[in-house]
Amino acid sequence: MPKVSAAEEVCEVGVLDRLLGTRRARTTRAAFSADLDHLKQWAASHTGVEAFIEPRTMMTDTTVVLVAHDGEWTRRRVNGAPAARRLAKQLKIPIYDVALVGYPQRMRDYTARQRQRD
Repeated sequence: MPKVSAAEEVCEVGVLDRLLGTRRARTTRAAFSADLDHLKQWAASHTGVEAFIEPRTMMTDTTVVLVAHDGEWTRRRVNGAPAARRLAKQLKIPIYDVALVGYPQRMRDYTARQRQRD
């Protein structure tokens, strides 16, 4: 696996930018090995864990959400969908594409319970 820098510069050029002759730069953070370590440790300390791949957006790189049996969850960046699939295979957990299946109800219920507590 190639070494990934902490941040990479990305230059976005949209339609308005082309018309106005401007360019907007943004910084996206790539996944660190600490992100993968967190996901591995989290999965090991929870039961009934499933993984959900979230696609790359204009603001974030590809992420993976791990959801436990009780709905508790964590999210970290990964270096693309193939890396997320490799991680799930290594952890021996099922993996789903959130754009196809959505988030599990237990995750939404857990988040709602946490909001009520705060």
